[in-house]
Amino acid sequence: MSKPLIPAQRRERIQEYLAIHQIVRTADLCDLLETSEATVRRDLEWLEAKGILERTHGGAILNQRMILEQEYQQRVQHHPEEKRRIGELAASLLEEGDIVFINSGTTATQVLQHIQRDSQITVFTNNVSAVLDLGDPGFHYYMTGGEFQSRSNSLAGRFALDNLNLVYANKAILGVDGISLKHGCTVPTNGEAEVVRRMIERTKGQVIIVADHSKWGVVSNFQIAMIDEIDKLVSDEHLDSSAVESLAEHKVDCMLASASTPIPA
Repeated sequence: MSKPLIPAQRRERIQEYLAIHQIVRTADLCDLLETSEATVRRDLEWLEAKGILERTHGGAILNQRMILEQEYQQRVQHHPEEKRRIGELAASLLEEGDIVFINSGTTATQVLQHIQRDSQITVFTNNVSAVLDLGDPGFHYYMTGGEFQSRSNSLAGRFALDNLNLVYANKAILGVDGISLKHGCTVPTNGEAEVVRRMIERTKGQVIIVADHSKWGVVSNFQIAMIDEIDKLVSDEHLDSSAVESLAEHKVDCMLASASTPIPA
């Protein structure tokens, strides 16, 4: 029988595992460390207090920080097929007569591009990239106005916020750069955070987050909403089941898009 590991050794092993896998289940750590569930839980609590990980339903996820905003064209190349499917599924949630806020970002762009043409839907957005490609889609859309943000191809600032104050939406579909149980939904810039928070404040209905699986456990610079402030997450089939279970405990409904997901007509 091998000699039991001391706490420092166990915690180092946990960090090494998370560095490779990003997500771990408590049961797997019990096998890896050859110790009890109670001991593993204490180690996870200790590591969470140090800011190294975040405990989830039945396990933990590595805390990942995203400080700098990537250029829009760089982000387009990350998980493009997953984002396309997410956008298509999220757009199918819109109904005739809806007024919806949609923000900037590559996944939010996919939502805009998949809204049914010639539908009775009105969109308010700060997303310059999507609007440049839309042309005349047949549905109504308005730009928020504001100062152009070149890295994200978006609009922000006082002019955008003042214009949003004139509108109430019944849905908001919002892309984020990170989503975490502890830190909520986050984005890298204050300008975008201000716009998205205002969109949420002016939404008298569902707040829907669109984010591919790689955003789970990521924490960016500015919070736009706590988990309890959102109603639904539309992600892809690679989102870990522990994330779905943890979000369900917070009353957040998860919809996972895959190649076989039937999209409602």
